[in-house]
Amino acid sequence: MSKKVVIFSAPSGSGKSTVVSHVLPLHPEMEFSVSATSRKPRGSEQDGVEYLFYSADIFRKLVEMDKFVEYEEVYKDNFYGTLKSEVNRIWSKGHVIIFDVDVKGGVNLKKYFGDQALSVFIQAPSVEALRQRLINRGTDSPEAIEARVAKAAEEMTYADKFDYILVNDDLETALKEAEQVVDKFLCE
Repeated sequence: MSKKVVIFSAPSGSGKSTVVSHVLPLHPEMEFSVSATSRKPRGSEQDGVEYLFYSADIFRKLVEMDKFVEYEEVYKDNFYGTLKSEVNRIWSKGHVIIFDVDVKGGVNLKKYFGDQALSVFIQAPSVEALRQRLINRGTDSPEAIEARVAKAAEEMTYADKFDYILVNDDLETALKEAEQVVDKFLCE
């Protein structure tokens, strides 16, 4: 099997983690790429499971050492990125990499991997629906929610840079559509 990657990106609250959690167990040949971040863990997040957590200073050192495929300073001192070591670890097993990344990260990964990658943009039906999902999630302060909503409105302008746009207005429909898109790409 050729080295392939599947990239799911979306504004915060659009449902990308839900979609990835649904698609991943359907494909034993796929493995989740754990992103690095300099933000603090939320809720029950564990280092090495949901993210690799680093201080902003250590993250910057890793950038200087050219350890990332891509990275982004999403908010001040709040970095996210994909370590080259994580890509190599998964590919060394012969697995397909699945990414759950922010929108700019998704665009950068698609540029990096080119035709080896399927990039899927998950879009919430509206900015207001996103705001409500973030409120219902209960993991962010009202200020953080408003910052995420403002960022999401800007991120929606990137949708046309992806191979496929998946509108998540009905979760069951979106999950089935995600399955079909991934199955088709893996069979190519």
